[in-house]
Amino acid sequence: MTTRGSMTRRPRIGRTLATWGAALALVATAACSAGDGEGDAADAAPEPPASYVALGDSFTAAPFVPNLVEADGCYRSTANYPALVATELGVADFTDVSCSAADTTHMASPQRTATGGRAPAQFEALTEETELVTLGIGGNDFNVFGTLVEECPAVRPRAPRGAPCRTQLNRRSGDGDPLLSSLERTERRVQRVVEQIRERSPQARVLVVNYPHIVPAEGTCAALPLARGDYAYAREVATRLDAALRSVVEATDAELVDLWAASEGHDICSDDPWVNGRQTDFSAALEYHPFAAGQRAAADLVLEVLRGED
Repeated sequence: MTTRGSMTRRPRIGRTLATWGAALALVATAACSAGDGEGDAADAAPEPPASYVALGDSFTAAPFVPNLVEADGCYRSTANYPALVATELGVADFTDVSCSAADTTHMASPQRTATGGRAPAQFEALTEETELVTLGIGGNDFNVFGTLVEECPAVRPRAPRGAPCRTQLNRRSGDGDPLLSSLERTERRVQRVVEQIRERSPQARVLVVNYPHIVPAEGTCAALPLARGDYAYAREVATRLDAALRSVVEATDAELVDLWAASEGHDICSDDPWVNGRQTDFSAALEYHPFAAGQRAAADLVLEVLRGED
């Protein structure tokens, strides 16, 4: 099993997802069928694809989930969900080109990474023989998620009980909400990415991995320091992004790995979060990025989709 990138010493990383990457991605493990002989067959791993390519941003790369691979500044975990899936399936030809801070433009064009490295266009990993592609992308386009986790906490002191981030963004735009309006363009971009994957790898199953819940359904917490009214705003933006990705799946006949639904109750403020809060833990996860438990759950859900389970 081969991957790109080599081990290096731990770099200093102090910026949030606006610098490194992406919108979110995590899931809950679904129960497998049980029974006598039939249950054993249902639980068996699906036939491994001959070739698997993982494309995506930092919620696929999972920076600082042990163990870290620097990979030209992409900061990719050897235990992210693509690696776990490839190991469990026994894929011989596995390539993970996910990269922190990637957006849809980096599928077809090289990416300059935070360390000054140059990551090749992710599409370069695709071939006509590729049989499985997972794609987790869209949250970094137009800096949507970066705005929510950098700019929004920064303006909280102006009106802790209000929605100063929504107010500031709308005032700056002067023409509607810039984050919400950008999601229509993100949808078109992601749809084009899926179409280009099919052009390059016509035999491949294409699984679109959406993003998990990061904002609680109600309440607030110190790990996600938004003004009280901006929690509702952040939830609205995340919900609209999820709707955009679902529309892409429907329009392209791709398959959905529904991390959004499965991660409900595992947001940053929950008792069992699958995404880290504002403090980077160099032994566990970058700030506002997935923990190992979330990557394990994401892998399980990908495997469930491959098995054809509901």
